[in-house]
Amino acid sequence: MKSGIAVFMALLSTGWESLAGIDAIGTPGLEKEDESQWECAFSTSTYLVPNGRDYTNPTLVADHDWLHFEARYNYEALKTGSLWLGYNFRFGDKLVLEVSPMLGGVFGDSTGIAPGYTLSLSYKSIELFTQGEYFIDTGTRENNFFYTWTELSVAPVEWFRLGLVIDRTKAFGSDFEIRRGPFLGFSYKKVDFTTYWLSPGSYTSAIVFAVTVNF
Repeated sequence: MKSGIAVFMALLSTGWESLAGIDAIGTPGLEKEDESQWECAFSTSTYLVPNGRDYTNPTLVADHDWLHFEARYNYEALKTGSLWLGYNFRFGDKLVLEVSPMLGGVFGDSTGIAPGYTLSLSYKSIELFTQGEYFIDTGTRENNFFYTWTELSVAPVEWFRLGLVIDRTKAFGSDFEIRRGPFLGFSYKKVDFTTYWLSPGSYTSAIVFAVTVNF
C-alpha cells in the first residue's frame, strides 16, 4: 500500500510540474508577442485636379501600444515631406473616442514644425474622423496655416461606407480653400478603396482616389 501511494504521489508531482511548465513558458510568450505587435497602414491618395496640378500623397502610419508614428509626402505642400510622433489615447466601449496628439517636422519646399492631431469618434456604424495641424514656417510667418480634413460616415454593411468630407487648406496657394463633397468607400480583406469628390461643379473641384493597405 505504501509503495502504491508513493508511486501515485510521484505521478501527481510529475504531472503538476508539466502543467506548471506549460503556464510558465507558454503564457508569457503569448503576452510578449501581443506587446510587440505593430499595427501599420500604407495609403496613397491621388488628386485629379481639372484646373490645377495632379499629384499623389503617400502616407505611412504605424502604431505600437501608445506610440503613434506617421510619415507623409505632398501633404503640407508639394515636394514636401513630414515625420510625426504622437501618443495614442482610447476611451469608451460602445461610444469609442480615439485621440492621437502629435508633433511633426516638415522639410522640403516648405520647412517648419507642426503640432497636430488625429481624432475619431465612433458609435456602431457611424464615425466622425478628423485630422488637423497648424504648420509653422521657419522662414516667414505669412506661410503659417491651419489645415484639417474631416469625414462623417456611416457603414450600412461592414465592407461599404459613405459620407461627407470637408477639406480646409492653405498649402497650395495664398488663400484659404474650404472644399466639401461626398465620398464612397469599399473594403476587401485588408485593403480599403475610397473615392472623394471635393467641391463638385466648382472651379476648385478635385476627385481623390485613395487606397489603404493595412498590415
